[in-house]
Amino acid sequence: MIREFLYKYYIDPIRYGQPYTVVDTLTYAIILIISVWLVYRGLRRFKIEVDRRFVLATIPYVVLGGLLRVVEDTGMITSDAHYLLITPIIFFVVFFITVAALFLSRILEVKGLVADSIKVYGWTGIVLSAATAVLLLAWGAVNTRVDLFVLVAIPAMAAVATAAVWGFLRYVLHWEYVADPLYTLLIAGHMLDASATSFGIDLHPMAYVEQHVVGSHLIEWTGTAFSMFPLKLAVIIPAIYVLEMYRKEGNPAFWHLVVLAMIVVGMAPGIRDMMRMVIYV
Repeated sequence: MIREFLYKYYIDPIRYGQPYTVVDTLTYAIILIISVWLVYRGLRRFKIEVDRRFVLATIPYVVLGGLLRVVEDTGMITSDAHYLLITPIIFFVVFFITVAALFLSRILEVKGLVADSIKVYGWTGIVLSAATAVLLLAWGAVNTRVDLFVLVAIPAMAAVATAAVWGFLRYVLHWEYVADPLYTLLIAGHMLDASATSFGIDLHPMAYVEQHVVGSHLIEWTGTAFSMFPLKLAVIIPAIYVLEMYRKEGNPAFWHLVVLAMIVVGMAPGIRDMMRMVIYV
């Protein structure tokens, strides 16, 4: 009974690339919440300050996670090691890469070998992300194609949507706090995800499909993937309001981690979907 349950909802979806269900979606959401709390406790123990600089320095690792997922999509890894790059296992892989880079940078700072561990940490993520992006583009140039139009169109859609949402919150609702770069980044990450999904399903020649349970049902009901935009807004606008209420009286470090987690769940899949379309996989 338990074995069948585990295979049905957790193992088979990973092995066969099946769509998400309510069960595994809720499970991974709970794991995300617990992970944020554990990371928060670990950072406090090692006296690593969690602030805006830390979040911004972590963004390259978010991009890296999305790109590594595309590495698996290409099939260039033919051994069983490719399972390490399938959701949700890839979250743990990227987590360990990120933690290793963070603590190695911190050790170098403590030993006096570098002056600013956060800067080293951030640049390490940038180099890893850039190298992975070059690898994917080179693979696409040789094996499929590289569509630079997608690389312009989707970020442009996301930029316009971000500006519209930001302007509405700032000048219509008068939420002055959205001027914080982290809120802007949060909005941009989710607008990138919505833009990539909309473009991929409704406009891209390969006609991709939505795997997440809520999004897939909404797209089926509305008949268009552009319904992802109102779905995203229905989540992030109340979330930003709640985050700001917590920020006034809560722990600043934990607030930054929650914002980072919300950026991750929007930006990482957006990066993955966009790069898949760029190299047609």
